[in-house]
Amino acid sequence: MLRKQEIRMKEQEKKKKGNLWLTVATFIVNKRKAIEILFVLAIIYSVLCINKVQVNQDITSYLPADSETRQGLSIMDEQFMTYGSAKVMLANVTFNQADSLVDSLENVDGVKEVAFDDSSDHFKGTNALFDITFSGTSDEQVSKDALNSVKDILADYDVYVSTEVGSEESSAESLAKDMNIILVLAVVVIVAVLLLSTKAYLQIPVLLITFGVAAILNMGTNYWFGTISSITNSIAVVLQLALAIDYAIILCDRFMEEHETLDAEEAVKVALSKAIPEISSSSLTTISGMVAMMFMQFRLGYDMGIILVKAIILSLISVFFLMPGVLLIFAKGIDKTHHKCYVPKITIVGKFANKTKYIIPPLFIICLVFAFMKSNNCQYIYDTSSIVSAKKSESKIAQETIEETFGASNQLVVMVPKGDYESEHKVVKKLQNLDYVTSALALSNVSINDEYVLTDKLSPRQFSELVGIDREVVEVLYMAYAYNQEQYGPVVTGIDDYDVPIIDMFLFLYDQYKEGYVTLDSNLDEKLTTLYDTLHDAQLQLQGSDYSRLVLNISLPVEGQETYDALEEIRGIAAQYYSKDSVILVGNSTSDHDLESSFASDNIIISVLTALFVMIILFFTFQSAGLPVLLVLTIQGSIWINFAVPSIEGQTVFFIAYLIVSAIQMGATIDYAIVISNRYLQLKQQMPLKEAITETLNQSFPTIFTSGSILTCAGFLIGEIASDATVASIGVALGRGTLISIILVLFVLPQILLMGDIIIEKTALTMNITRPQREVAGRVRVTGHVRGYVQGEIDADIQGTFQGQMKVSVDSVIPGRQGQIEQNDLDSQQISEDDDIEDNKAQEGDEES
Repeated sequence: MLRKQEIRMKEQEKKKKGNLWLTVATFIVNKRKAIEILFVLAIIYSVLCINKVQVNQDITSYLPADSETRQGLSIMDEQFMTYGSAKVMLANVTFNQADSLVDSLENVDGVKEVAFDDSSDHFKGTNALFDITFSGTSDEQVSKDALNSVKDILADYDVYVSTEVGSEESSAESLAKDMNIILVLAVVVIVAVLLLSTKAYLQIPVLLITFGVAAILNMGTNYWFGTISSITNSIAVVLQLALAIDYAIILCDRFMEEHETLDAEEAVKVALSKAIPEISSSSLTTISGMVAMMFMQFRLGYDMGIILVKAIILSLISVFFLMPGVLLIFAKGIDKTHHKCYVPKITIVGKFANKTKYIIPPLFIICLVFAFMKSNNCQYIYDTSSIVSAKKSESKIAQETIEETFGASNQLVVMVPKGDYESEHKVVKKLQNLDYVTSALALSNVSINDEYVLTDKLSPRQFSELVGIDREVVEVLYMAYAYNQEQYGPVVTGIDDYDVPIIDMFLFLYDQYKEGYVTLDSNLDEKLTTLYDTLHDAQLQLQGSDYSRLVLNISLPVEGQETYDALEEIRGIAAQYYSKDSVILVGNSTSDHDLESSFASDNIIISVLTALFVMIILFFTFQSAGLPVLLVLTIQGSIWINFAVPSIEGQTVFFIAYLIVSAIQMGATIDYAIVISNRYLQLKQQMPLKEAITETLNQSFPTIFTSGSILTCAGFLIGEIASDATVASIGVALGRGTLISIILVLFVLPQILLMGDIIIEKTALTMNITRPQREVAGRVRVTGHVRGYVQGEIDADIQGTFQGQMKVSVDSVIPGRQGQIEQNDLDSQQISEDDDIEDNKAQEGDEES
């Protein structure tokens, strides 16, 4: 008896350890009221924080910190003034009509300058183009107000406006409207899919509430990061919905299964205890894809990766802690709204797999090689203006219309060390002689009159004649300037031959005048003030504390090898007079060049890390070396096929779409392959391989249909509706990629599993080999850890009696012992752990008799 009690105590101890998740689930369900209060508080906090999230519209700010464009933009922001500008085109007007509007436009508060003449640069056919410069930067309110006034003046005309002024706000508003429409349509699609795949109508509000809370929490907690990109902000909710709704569906299905034999509360506890490890392991592959994005040099990957990882984690938290309570609230309604699952069986696909198991895999390998080559030859683009999208924003339409009429404008800034006006003049002169440079602006070619430019050096006599100040006063001024610059030689040898650049002397004169050291009459006062405004304005735009800025317009595409070669030629010319490291080029072309450079390394990082993370997870999941390779190869093949499609069609792919979608596609759709593989490995132990693969597809299809259709529809909705070209390109690639993944896991992976079954078996780890299973029938008394099928799957420590048939393996709950299966003559079986237990049970049986 003592021995028996000891065994029972050890059995109970092991049961407690094995029921860890049931303990956790019980705690969550019992404390659901308190948990719901915490969720309410978190929702209130998140709602208050949503509007505080700063959204960054500037994609160049995510370039690597050591990239030339990022450094150049930082210098320009710190040292230069860049006025806001706009190109405004009027269609169907005469030249006189357009010319008559110039004065009205110039009189608008906040408009600094309006450039318009009868040249082909400003008037073609019946189209007039105004180049308007505002008094503030693109972000300042004075420029935005002036732009609105300009639009009001031209409201009666057919007008097209291309500008950066206020573009962030208008783009954000437009994209927000688009994403709201997309979200509503996505919810409609989800509801439609769930109506087909669920077993009760009131399961749907449970799922939507769970997801809605997770989405709100994610949007609100974005505030923790201060600023996120507009791309991440716009698509995170839809991607969260598509990627994470599976978790809620899994728990809901578990609940429905358990609720068939248990009351609602107990069913939730058991369902949650089973769902926590299943959902957690399922989420790892998706999270791994997002984590891989965070290693990109282009920091947009980090921005999107960390937000989506947070989204998935918050979705898990909502499912594990909130959903059990919501299920209990709707439990009675769920019981009353049962309906059959309308997702059909796909037995025909299983039969197709068996008939083509030696045909499809070789064809897939050939297709894989072809897709790899085509995807590598895909033409990637790096400029958002080059993206072709289904829907175009108003600003995009205006830009394209103006470029079609007056040609594209590609502006390039060359920054060189400040102060050497002579070298600057030589550089500008050489750059102007290049065929593709249509204009060049620098201090060294800004004219004062027909005779001088700003950087020309003048003697005291020449300067006196230019400004109309007595020569004696000017000589004193020159001496003061020499002292100020610590140049004492001219003071000793004579100031008459001391030459000073016009701009430097003008600005020095104005400072001395303001300090009261120089007195001028009213006419000279007005003239000096006017000149100072002009010169100071030029200095703000073209001269900083350390650098001078040369502004070029080039007649080349924004991106392409021809343009990049031109950039190197321009850099080489500047390097003849300055050190190469001190010459900085900034513009859309340099930005695209830097993006192309980072893309090469980021592409490798994404591909390698995503595949590596996923294979490690699969290795520990299946404890097989061969199976992870087969699964990753299938999904990687879908990625190559995805981006081979635009290559075959002669279309371009925006590089961000490739990087982000390849990570999401691998991380998310590998789950479909895992579902099929897992079912197949289980079923092939119970039935022949042909039947196992058919039943596998029938059991897996509802899961793949639900998740895959949602992600596919979400992607295509984004691609068709989003007006932001970057967001749209991501959506199209994601929708197409998910659809391809679904096709491959249904019509290619089963054949690979059948043909590669020997590889799976040979590469399985020893720890993965389960004990042999035996079939037993009749009335059976079981004591021990049983794994197998008893009118359904079983994997548990059991002590009790069963009537019927079972196919099981038995392990002892006592270390070092081995389970046994014995059959007696009365067609019943006694499953025991060891001879001692068997003897004790036999004695008990005799006493009972």
